[in-house]
Amino acid sequence: MKKVFSFALAVVMVLGLFTACSGSEAPATAATEATEAPVETTAGTEAPAETEAETEAAAALTTVEPGKLIMSTNAAFPPFEMVADDGSFEGYDVEVATAIAEKLGLELQIDDMDFDAALLAVQQGKSDIVMAGVSVTEDRLLVMNFSDYYFSSSQKVIVKEGSDVTLDNLGEKMCGAQRATTGYIYVSDTYGEDHVTAYDNGASAVQALLNDQVDCVVIDASPAQEFVDGNPGLVLLDGYLAEDNYAIGVGKENTALLDAINQALVDLNNDGTIPAIYDKYFGE
Repeated sequence: MKKVFSFALAVVMVLGLFTACSGSEAPATAATEATEAPVETTAGTEAPAETEAETEAAAALTTVEPGKLIMSTNAAFPPFEMVADDGSFEGYDVEVATAIAEKLGLELQIDDMDFDAALLAVQQGKSDIVMAGVSVTEDRLLVMNFSDYYFSSSQKVIVKEGSDVTLDNLGEKMCGAQRATTGYIYVSDTYGEDHVTAYDNGASAVQALLNDQVDCVVIDASPAQEFVDGNPGLVLLDGYLAEDNYAIGVGKENTALLDAINQALVDLNNDGTIPAIYDKYFGE
């Protein structure tokens, strides 16, 4: 687990690189051309042309449940997906997914589960999409398709104040990371599985750090900052380990839905919807 889209278009120059992104996080899209603005209509007895088109498009899409867009996620990844006080879901991904569903004429349904289960759900046809700050990797591309990038991030390291952990000596330390995430994969591939402990979510990894069960936590930059802000005594190391691009995972065979989501991302970028959501959660 982002800025006005004049620079987001520049971010997508890295589209061909599965793990490349800016060190500072930014919304990203593969759109390189502007599309026409929505058709303006006035009130009358007939439905607006845009509504008719969206209804026809929704009817042509194959989803797990007709009329719904089922999103699997792990709602413990602030500020992308979180459980609100009233039990509803909120966050950057949640609002982007809601806007996409509305654009496609579908009702969004969010299913909360462990991160690895969320990835598996879309592969098994139990959900239509997975959004949970999912980075595009070569291994994941073998089992699902991905939309154009909608966000760029990096892997950061959380430590206790006064810790002797550095980016250069991580191979000598025990790292905590959320199971199946890019942070876990990076540490296990780079330093070996004996240097990383997997947790069900980022909060559990951070609690392990506070309890001195691990020396550091490796996690995406925005959640890392949220955890540091919410836990006095924790800090972020300068720099980052790796760069990521977030995208929406879709079933391998559902190319019509993938195409519709990509077009929705373009439209929502161009009409200012996604930039406004970004500003809400991350500032201008």
